[in-house]
Amino acid sequence: MPRWWKAATAVLTVLAAGLVTAAPADAAAWSSSDKFGTWSNGGYTVRNDVWGSGAGPQTIWANSYSNWGVWADHPNTGGVKAYPHSARNIGKRVSALGSLTSSFNVSRPGSGAYASTYDIWADNNAYEIMLWMNKQGAVGAIGSKQTTVSVGGHTWDVYRGSNGANAVFSFLRTSNTNSGSVDVKAVLNWIRGQGWMGDATVGEVQFGFEITSSSGGLNFTSNSYSVSSS
Repeated sequence: MPRWWKAATAVLTVLAAGLVTAAPADAAAWSSSDKFGTWSNGGYTVRNDVWGSGAGPQTIWANSYSNWGVWADHPNTGGVKAYPHSARNIGKRVSALGSLTSSFNVSRPGSGAYASTYDIWADNNAYEIMLWMNKQGAVGAIGSKQTTVSVGGHTWDVYRGSNGANAVFSFLRTSNTNSGSVDVKAVLNWIRGQGWMGDATVGEVQFGFEITSSSGGLNFTSNSYSVSSS
C-alpha cells in the first residue's frame, strides 16, 4: 500500500472518529453551548448550567428530558465548574406526597473529577439534598460525615453542612453505580426523622453531572432519567 494512501486513510479515520464524537449534539433535538442554555421538554427542564469560576467550554445536547448529555472541557483545577442536569418540579410538601421515586441510567468517563448526582431542593432552596450515585477523581461533599445508612434502596455515607446560602445534606453511595432507582421520599423522611428539616415543600428534583474537571474534553450521557410522584 502506498505511503500516501496510508496517510490519507489515517486522516479519514481521525475525521470519522471526530464525527462520531460530535454526532449526539449535531443530531439532537436541541443543543446549546451557552453557559445557561435551557430547554423545556415533557414537563422537565434541561439546563447546561456552567456556573463555576474558571470553567472551560461545554456543549449540551438533548433528544428529550430523559436522553441528553454534554461534552465538557473543564481544566484540572479545584472547584465545581458546572452541573448540567434535567429537572422536574414537584411543588408538594413531603407529607403530601404519596410517593416520590426516580430512575436513571448514565454513561460516564473513566477520567476527570465529577459526580453523577441528584440535587433536590426544598423550601425555596433553603435545603439542598444531594444523592451521589457515583463519583470519579478528587471530589468531596460539603460538611462532615454524620453516619452511614441504608435508605431509599441504597447504602450511603451521609454528610451535613452548609454552603453559606443553604443547608446541604449529601448522601454518597458507598459503591458506584451507573443505573438504578431511588425512593426519594424515603430519603426525605429520614432527614425529617433526624430533625434536620421539617415538612418542607419539595421543589425541583434535578439529576445530572457535577463536574469539577474534564480536561481535554469528556462526554457524559444520560441514557434515561425520570421522576414519578403521587
